Amino acid sequence: MENERFRDSISTVTNEGKRSWVYPKKPSGSLYEYRKHVSYVLLAFLFVSPFIKINGNQFLMFNVLERRFNIFGATFWPQDFYLFVVIMLIGVVFILLFTVAFGRIFCGWICPQTIFMEMVFRRVEYLIEGDRGKQIRLDKQPWNAEKIRKKTLKWSVFFLISFLIANVFLAYLISSDRLLLYIQEGPAAHLSTFVSLLIFTGVFYFVFAWFREQVCVIACPYGRLQGVLLDNKSIVVAYDHKRGEKEKGRAKFKKNEDREASGKGDCIDCFQCVNVCPTGIDIRNGTQLECVNCTACIDACNQMMEAVDLPKGLIRYASEENIEKKAKFTFTPRLKGYSAVLFILISVLTGMLFLRSDVEANILRLPGQLYEHKENNVISNVYTYKLINKTSQDYEDVNFKLVSHNGEIRTVKDHGILVPKNGLAEGTLFIEINRSALKEEKDKVEIAVYSGEKLIETTSTTFMGPRSYN
Repeated sequence: MENERFRDSISTVTNEGKRSWVYPKKPSGSLYEYRKHVSYVLLAFLFVSPFIKINGNQFLMFNVLERRFNIFGATFWPQDFYLFVVIMLIGVVFILLFTVAFGRIFCGWICPQTIFMEMVFRRVEYLIEGDRGKQIRLDKQPWNAEKIRKKTLKWSVFFLISFLIANVFLAYLISSDRLLLYIQEGPAAHLSTFVSLLIFTGVFYFVFAWFREQVCVIACPYGRLQGVLLDNKSIVVAYDHKRGEKEKGRAKFKKNEDREASGKGDCIDCFQCVNVCPTGIDIRNGTQLECVNCTACIDACNQMMEAVDLPKGLIRYASEENIEKKAKFTFTPRLKGYSAVLFILISVLTGMLFLRSDVEANILRLPGQLYEHKENNVISNVYTYKLINKTSQDYEDVNFKLVSHNGEIRTVKDHGILVPKNGLAEGTLFIEINRSALKEEKDKVEIAVYSGEKLIETTSTTFMGPRSYN
């Protein structure tokens, strides 16, 4: 009966509903080495990106407070929100496509939670407290000098790493230049920012020192999506039960035994795949929501298969259909559908980026103001303008010209307007048009924006005049 409950319970919770602490064995093997290389490249990218500049712009920045975002050195403003919507849709469809094809591979190889947990915090833990057995014995022993020393050292290092991560994330939010300035000026000069930094440090410390794999099992909705997205053709980390169980099931390894003749499966029930799992599951029970496809069980099983002179690959990347029918991976209609949607979205985004203007011009009538009669039957309207420069160069001597009507545009400034790089300029202007040129009570007028003699943007607004009785 115990074996029938594995599909109705979470590996990190006991039958009494308490937390079951996971002590994974330190992994090793070829796939783990590949994961380390991928993880260190991604960690380097994460830590270096805020300090890389392209044409004076931070490589990646997500300044929510000032509503300014840099992606690969290009600056985006709130007016470009539609681009973010398309980018987010592309990201969602991309993850859906890879999940349908390769399961939760994103979680095991790319997700920041997994990378920080397994390649940073867990490795620090192995270095200070030792491998699985030593960690279990340390937690069970009383609080003596050794335990106090090791726990204090581990928690201190965890806090320092969490503080470093919080600083890096702050660089993404407020820019690396401002972060370095705040560090030079000291916490006292920017107390609110420092308090926020400590709060984020506390959150990271809580996640990586205590909550750990529960993020993947309980908090992250992506794991729940697996049940909807996966099918029997999806390639996941899977146990080959056909080979592992055979007629007589799994059994311990016995020297000089003819295992093939005995009818026993190739699984020698060594539990190495369970001991090495960072979420504490038994992969032999099939695909489970807790599995993050980290491949630690594959390396552990391959090492044991080599040790007992049995073929490797008892646990491997495979689909249910591959295990049951030896079927190869095929590009299913479902995958083709996701690929088509992804291609369309990428094409739309590419077109939008090409059509995106370097300068955004918004000209709006001043609220509450009516038109004004002037000499020679001229009607005047007052407007506010906002010019947003999305490039890394200044636009000087910016001026406005009316292109749809015979008229004049006057600004409060006598000289040309300066729109700084990655900045904005705003002010007031007047549009004056002879009444005879107006066709309706509300006319749409087209305005061209020039930098010197160079056209940089066109926009439109509404011009109000007296009602015509013709």
